[in-house]
Amino acid sequence: MSPTERLRDIMVRLRDPQVGCPWDVEQTFATIAPYTIEEAYEVADAIERGDMNELKSELGDLLFQVVFHARMAEEQGLFAYDDVAQAMCDKLIRRHPHVFGDEDAQISGPAQKLRWEDIKAAERASKAQTGVLDDVPVGLPALHRAAKLTKRAARVGFDWPSTDEVFDKLHEEVAELRAEIAAGDLDKAREEMGDLLFVVANLARKLGVEPEDALRGANAKFVRRFGFIEAELARDGRTPEQSDLAEMDSLWDAAKVAERS
Repeated sequence: MSPTERLRDIMVRLRDPQVGCPWDVEQTFATIAPYTIEEAYEVADAIERGDMNELKSELGDLLFQVVFHARMAEEQGLFAYDDVAQAMCDKLIRRHPHVFGDEDAQISGPAQKLRWEDIKAAERASKAQTGVLDDVPVGLPALHRAAKLTKRAARVGFDWPSTDEVFDKLHEEVAELRAEIAAGDLDKAREEMGDLLFVVANLARKLGVEPEDALRGANAKFVRRFGFIEAELARDGRTPEQSDLAEMDSLWDAAKVAERS
């Protein structure tokens, strides 16, 4: 028995109403979905840290999520794991005519990307998804989805000519946010904050930057520099609570200098 077959058998046992795990038995697609997203992020985290042993483990966790969803679908007579794998095989072959078909195998990277988008557009049409934005998943992280929405719209010409116009819009949204904050309208401020973040995601897309990756890098940098502050204060036997903003800001600047050296 292959490891994949064994994993599927384990899943069947876990979901058995008589002898399975009560927690696994009561799960649904909706309750498992957050765990699926979490496991995908843990895969990305292992890659970011360059931990290949952890990556192997996290990929296993992600695979288990696929098996879990497939088993629940099989129980309802919808589809099974093999159907999932077959659908992926068909999709890969369909979307790579330059490899599996009679198109030019030496097609350039940019041309391949355009062809890929054309094929996906045809797939959307076959599913009666006629809107340009119809199949951009709602469940994506919001910044990532914003970038994908603007990218999709740009394919049909709805895009600013350059980053100059995006910066102009960015300044406009900042001004509108400040105005709503000054007016004390927190509901409007929340809306303007969303508009501001959307423009930031659009700017990232124009620059060829994945906004989720950029923010993840900024998060890591913040953690690293704040850790420097904590370490420096600990030398004096103190914690951040026993410091003040001026001192911690000075230590933050020292952390930036230390990173450059």
